[in-house]
This record gives sequence, structure tokens and C-alpha cells, in this order.
Amino acid sequence: MDYTSKGFDETNQQTDLGAVIRNGREILFQGFNWESCKHDWWRNLERKVPDISKSGFTSVWLPPATHSFAPEGYLPQNLYSLNSSYGSEHLLKALLHKMKQHKVRAMADIVINHRVGTTQGHGGKYNRYDGIPLSWDEHAVTSCTGGLGNGSTGDNFHGVPNIDHTQHFVRKDIIAWLRWLRNTVGFQDFRFDFARGYSAKYVKEYIEGARPIFSVGEYWDSCNYNSHGLDYNQDSHRQRIINWIDGTGQLSAAFDFTTKGILQEAVKGQFWRLRDAQGKPPGVMGWWPSRAVTFLDNHDTGSTQVPHDYRLKW
Repeated sequence: MDYTSKGFDETNQQTDLGAVIRNGREILFQGFNWESCKHDWWRNLERKVPDISKSGFTSVWLPPATHSFAPEGYLPQNLYSLNSSYGSEHLLKALLHKMKQHKVRAMADIVINHRVGTTQGHGGKYNRYDGIPLSWDEHAVTSCTGGLGNGSTGDNFHGVPNIDHTQHFVRKDIIAWLRWLRNTVGFQDFRFDFARGYSAKYVKEYIEGARPIFSVGEYWDSCNYNSHGLDYNQDSHRQRIINWIDGTGQLSAAFDFTTKGILQEAVKGQFWRLRDAQGKPPGVMGWWPSRAVTFLDNHDTGSTQVPHDYRLKW
């Protein structure tokens, strides 16, 4: 749906009410940074749950909880192993239990754009998943990242096999895994990592299959720039995020990265950026507030991963 050429009244949208932000005042707290995997994190975070609850946070975004080739969790391999650099399965479940006691929801970081293989297959690449649950072969990997599957339905994440979501057996297995996270492990909310890497229609299918309480997508690409810096008009940037939300059947919210980019310049004294040409907020929140999750900073911004990156200062 194109919101740039006409006014938009979200009250006219017919959506699944179960996907709407519950009261409009929910506050999502990221419960980790890029270095947290080094610090006995599940045990550390469990001690902080009472304070997190008292501070008014309604959901805590946790790092990827399953086994990963990289300690931070973003190169997943064995999706059914809950022993990670952040702690053991036992410690994770103790944390989730404490969060439930304090009425704070747990958000799982869903990294399903790519997956590190266990054995070499087609072309001598590590594009097979033998010896672990979800033991896929090369047909689960997109053809553009070394597999025998179909082409990608989004942008490639380079350096690791990208999952081919067009395959029915892949989607069936992912839905079963998401249901396990939701109903057995105890996560209530989902955050979809690198959401521009595969079609939003598959996110819709995954949400319908696993039924999280709330979902948010990381559809993050560059804002619009010219030779002098950030463009005033960021309509096309926020439109791409809104297109992604539409593609999920309006079942998922998305981080408002448009507002993030604008705020980075506004805090330097460029306050004229804080309203668009129609006098509304210039990000996704100006067009679709119930699907916009305000974004300030995360583990990718100003962290040891990208130390030169700009971090908002308040």
C-alpha cells in the first residue's frame, strides 16, 4: 500500500486485533549488548528482572538463545540446542520463569535468514545440516549463496548459507521450531532479524503458525542521502518499511529506523527535521503509529562491533 500519495487513516485498516500493540504504552527493553555473551548473561539478567519490571518495561528482547557458530548468536547452527554463550538451557528457563513471575514478556530473537552448515555438500561448501535437528540438505539453501534451492526472495546476507524459505519443508520445520520456542520454551514475543533477507509473506506464515503475542521486524536499510547529508524527505524510506509490514498481513510491527536516522541529525540542532511536509512525525510513526516500534539504539549502534557508529545521546 502506498501512503506517499494520499492521506492514511489507520483506523480504517482491517487487521487481526491480536497483533495490535496491546495498550499503546508498551516499552520494549533490549536486554543485552554485543559483549553480553562474555558475562554469564542469563544468570546476570535474571537478577535484574525485578528492577526491569518496576521500571515499567513490558517486554525484554533477549539475544539469540540457540547454539551459534559465533558467540553473539547471529550465526545459528543447531536451532534446538539452548546451550549458548549466554548460558545453559537450565539458566535460560530460570530467567524466563522469573520474567513470567514479574509479568515481563520475553522476546525471542528469531534469526532465520541464514544458518551455518555442519558438513560440506554441493560445490564443497558447508551447506548441509547433518547430525543435528532440522537436518536439511543443500536444497534448503538459496542458489545465490551456494545451495541447490531457489533464488533469494530478499537481500543476501553474505558469507553464510541463506535459508530458502520458498521450500515447503523448510517452512514446515521453522513453524514447528517457532511453536516450540513459544509453547515449550516460554517466549511470548518474536523479533525477526534481518527481515529484508526474505519475503515478508513468510513472516506472515510464521506468525500465523506460532501465534506470538507480539512481533517486530528488523527491516533496516539506508536512509536517503544527498551530497550534503541526510535528505529532508524520507518518505520512500519509511514506505519500504510499511511495505514490509503490509507484506506480513499487518501482523507484525517494525522498528522505525526512519525516525532513528532523522533523530541523529535533529539532536545536532536540526529540529526542523522533526515534522514532515504535512506536519506529522517524519518516520513510520507519522503514518502508522500502531505498527511503529520507536528505535533509539541497539547492539549494532555505537557498540564494540561498530565502534565508530553514531549513538544517540540523551
